[in-house]
Amino acid sequence: MNDPESRRARPLTSRRGLLKGAALAVVPYALLPSTPANARPRAVDHRSADWMGADPVNYTAADRPLSCPVNFVVIHVTQATYTNTLGIFTNPQEKVSAHYVVRSADGHIAQCVREHDIAWHAGNWDYNTRSIGIEHEGWVEHPGYFTHALYERSAKLTAAICTKYGIPKDRAHIIGHYEVPGTDHTDPGPNWDWTRYIRLVKAA
Repeated sequence: MNDPESRRARPLTSRRGLLKGAALAVVPYALLPSTPANARPRAVDHRSADWMGADPVNYTAADRPLSCPVNFVVIHVTQATYTNTLGIFTNPQEKVSAHYVVRSADGHIAQCVREHDIAWHAGNWDYNTRSIGIEHEGWVEHPGYFTHALYERSAKLTAAICTKYGIPKDRAHIIGHYEVPGTDHTDPGPNWDWTRYIRLVKAA
């Protein structure tokens, strides 16, 4: 179910428009786990994160990496505040989510979808099934939101994800939303310091 709002003409719209566009109309039965999608996780996937669960209708319950491999980390920028982004993910009408949201001021991390489940973040179903999505609070046109704390905490999270799933810590596998095939999104934008970020990931 690719939301019609994902096919917008202007990439720099509200975050509601930017975040949408990753749902699926038909979910393969092989991806459905035996436990209910709305079962509250007993723990987050990383100690650095706090659980702030997305509404169960905004992601697909699965059993990764058994059902499908995890090959990518997709980097996003929210185009909204941290709080408003969490509100979007908990709204069942939005049909969008990411696995993590990183706050600008202090790098605090919220986990919204368990890694074994499929978040609707990439606007491409194949990439959704094979990736972890990390949202970063801020706006692509305002680099001041990309603080040292945000880069550092996000890089440590990405490094842990890469180690866990055997993902190479390079730009071929840690990608921006704009690099997902078929997307019209621009995030994380030209102000995101990829050289710095990958260096931090490798050093974590």
